[in-house]
Amino acid sequence: MATSGRTASEDAPTASDIAATLRDADFVRIVAYPSGDALAASGILARSCATTGIPFQVSATRFPAQRAESHDDEVVMTVGAPGGDVALPEHPEHPASLSAFEAGEELGGAPDPVLALAGVVAGGTTPGASDVSDAPGCARLLEVASDRLTRRPGASTPTEDLADGLAHSTLIHAGFSGNPGAVQAELAEIGLPVELDDDAHRRVASLVALSVTGPESATPRAGETVENALRPYELENGPFATLGGYADVLDAVAREQSGMGIALALGYDARAPALDAWREHAKKAHTVLHEATTGRYDGLFVARTDDAPVETAVRLLGNFRSPEPIALVVTDDEAAAVAVSDTEVTGLDMAMETAATELGGDGTGSARRGYARFDADAKEFLSAFREAL
Repeated sequence: MATSGRTASEDAPTASDIAATLRDADFVRIVAYPSGDALAASGILARSCATTGIPFQVSATRFPAQRAESHDDEVVMTVGAPGGDVALPEHPEHPASLSAFEAGEELGGAPDPVLALAGVVAGGTTPGASDVSDAPGCARLLEVASDRLTRRPGASTPTEDLADGLAHSTLIHAGFSGNPGAVQAELAEIGLPVELDDDAHRRVASLVALSVTGPESATPRAGETVENALRPYELENGPFATLGGYADVLDAVAREQSGMGIALALGYDARAPALDAWREHAKKAHTVLHEATTGRYDGLFVARTDDAPVETAVRLLGNFRSPEPIALVVTDDEAAAVAVSDTEVTGLDMAMETAATELGGDGTGSARRGYARFDADAKEFLSAFREAL
């Protein structure tokens, strides 16, 4: 399996570097990878440009480097991927949204700390957790946004409707995932009051935790990952009910309808269509884990399916079902892979690029995440990917 490769922190610019580059630009073209963290970071940078009078354009693509060529009168910034005049890569210990917030402050753009926190959560970091590697940066975001956040027991959902929120959450995977009716039946068993108090929220949290970790197919990592969906921060005057719910919708919409995700990150009122896209995206992703054909190889757990939002599906597979250090979801023209965070596996971007190129396609990603498009069937890609590892 791959044990080396480009690291996310290589050549990562500082906040001052980013601000200086943007400040001197006649026009800024921001090209983002379609993930919640990258789009939140792009929205923060774009709003900072708008505040300081710098013309800009934002777009999203899974292959930002292919759009990174700049002209004499513009600066191209890639977010969540390498390339461009300046790149803000993914990093598990310092999410792009946090770097963008710091750069926005340097630029004088009064960036939104709640949007930054939503991006941080979408990137896999839990603000306020005792083991957050970059505690000073995340802690400062929480402090700046404290008047808009209230922590309580319970589970993170974007809506007040628990059946809707838990069924379509991609922060968890359980037997009821994708099925609001099944969630409603589970909630009826714990006898919740009409007005939820702290005790009721704690019962919901216990239900979620047991539902996620109870199945025989659940992995030890599931118990750790579900913690990220519990004890939510309620949002005051936010677009969604909780911070985790905001992150969940932002990431799903980034992958399902990136144009809408950009609008959401730029602050436009896209709540209703974004929730619709989130629900549809979640149903498809959870279906993969419920129904896909799986296979276990040395160091690799694979789910093969006809059609899927492969990036979200593989994140869920890696977090809740994979007994191996690498998880892969593959269709007949797309694939995505993730490395479980407590392993030393890296270089998935290189493995994806190698395998996809062999089959006439393209691959991209980071050291611990990969995505590919190709012109072959799933079996051929699986063989090429295993060889590339």
